[in-house]
Amino acid sequence: MTASNPGEVLLLTPEDVARLFDLHAIVSAVEEAFREKGLGRVQMPPKQYLFFEGGGDWRIMPAYIPSMRLAGVKTVGVNPQNPKRGLATVIALIELVDPDTGHPLAVMDGTLITAWRTGAAGAIAAKYMARSGSTVMGVIGAGVQGRMQVYFTVETVRTITRVKIFDVRREAAKSLAVFVEKELGIDASIVDEPLAAVKGVDILATCTPARSPIVRGDWIEEGLHINAIGADAPGKEELDPAILQKARIVVDDFVQASHSGEINVPLEEGYISERDIYAELGEVVAGLKPGRVDDREITIFDSTGLAIQDVAAARVVYEAALRTGLGTRMKLVMA
Repeated sequence: MTASNPGEVLLLTPEDVARLFDLHAIVSAVEEAFREKGLGRVQMPPKQYLFFEGGGDWRIMPAYIPSMRLAGVKTVGVNPQNPKRGLATVIALIELVDPDTGHPLAVMDGTLITAWRTGAAGAIAAKYMARSGSTVMGVIGAGVQGRMQVYFTVETVRTITRVKIFDVRREAAKSLAVFVEKELGIDASIVDEPLAAVKGVDILATCTPARSPIVRGDWIEEGLHINAIGADAPGKEELDPAILQKARIVVDDFVQASHSGEINVPLEEGYISERDIYAELGEVVAGLKPGRVDDREITIFDSTGLAIQDVAAARVVYEAALRTGLGTRMKLVMA
């Protein structure tokens, strides 16, 4: 990727980004990024956090993937109180950079891309770790990411015929059920408690900001695959540590997950140790370690969200913008 004119940067608005969405290209790019990470061929420092007095935080996430000629950084603000203010919980901005020169190529809204690349990661994990005959999916937390987990999994890797949905916000659960039935054409049922979203499912996605377990160990049945999506900051925790003690655990990045993923609290409190972490997803994608070994085991993917996912998905959007002429070019930096 190279800048077309010295000093010019391509600006892409949320509307531009939405128009440039390509489901399969994004999943493919994110999977390639994981593969490169598994092979040890990326630079990606752990995400850095600033914690604000109001309860939110701001994260800085750089990445460089040499084989993809791809570099960039995402800055992202996260505040669970934002919907009350009429704002998204996650607000992100992505900058792509020419790795040959350091010249910025594009600056784009990253909020949608964050949702897409996380949905892609869950689908990729389900591809390698869920049972091949999985047909029933459970979702706890029916917000944006609950929707993305269902959409990406259904449309790309598994033939799901039914989705069971729980959310403490009944309207959110209803909205997701309507989307599943009308847009995806499969059966959806709203359940009244988390237990009902866990029992009888093949794939479970947990997508909440919980800071104490909402899924109990004695609910878990043989063969379940869990995409643990919600825990993405220190102290967050959705799963009973007893589940992790009996599961094959795959993380997106060990360092990042150990301080901000689903494993962060169980590690700190001694329920599990580093030896209990089976692999990073990139190792599985690269074929260095198998994903699921048999249909009876319980598997967990701990997703914290990686900068390599962001820049890989952002490149798909950027290249589509170049092909279509979408976006606005502005001279923002000195050549």
